[in-house]
Amino acid sequence: MLEGALEAILFASGESISAERLAQALEVEQPLVDRLIERLRDKYERADSALEVLRLGDAYQLCTKAQYAPYVKKALDIRRNVPLSQAAMEVLSIIAYNQPVTRSFVEQIRGIDSSSVVSSLVEKGLVEEAGRLELPGRPIAYRTTANFLRCFGVSSIDELPQPRRQEEQAEGPGDGVEPDKPEESLEEAQS
Repeated sequence: MLEGALEAILFASGESISAERLAQALEVEQPLVDRLIERLRDKYERADSALEVLRLGDAYQLCTKAQYAPYVKKALDIRRNVPLSQAAMEVLSIIAYNQPVTRSFVEQIRGIDSSSVVSSLVEKGLVEEAGRLELPGRPIAYRTTANFLRCFGVSSIDELPQPRRQEEQAEGPGDGVEPDKPEESLEEAQS
């Protein structure tokens, strides 16, 4: 009964729901929700189902598996995803790795006005307001969303690749080492 109720809630919601909220709705403890989720995941795996339960931070969402996306898009006439611009990727990276952050923090790093890019990311559902800071002007702080995690195929921010340090970026391809050559080959070439 509980597993069916959990499945119904996830299906009907259409978006991610926190484990805490699921526990409240089912009137059970959160560890039981986690076990029920695992049973649902196993059920979908064993049944060769087109559905899966994704973990997005501390929340869960019932989704179709990625391999069925072309069929869903075609049937529902969903427009193809428009790739993000370089500016949007820069702003998204700054927010993802430093969240929560203000627009002025983003602009300080980029050295250029970023208000329209931040607004665009909010509109796309990749970034959301995380509240206001207790500073003069009470600036809005931004953070990434569960939709961001889903789009980038991770269940938490911790799974994102570590950013390269500035020294590594500065060295780049012009540092005198050919990128695809093993070190022992370089030593032989220099002698």
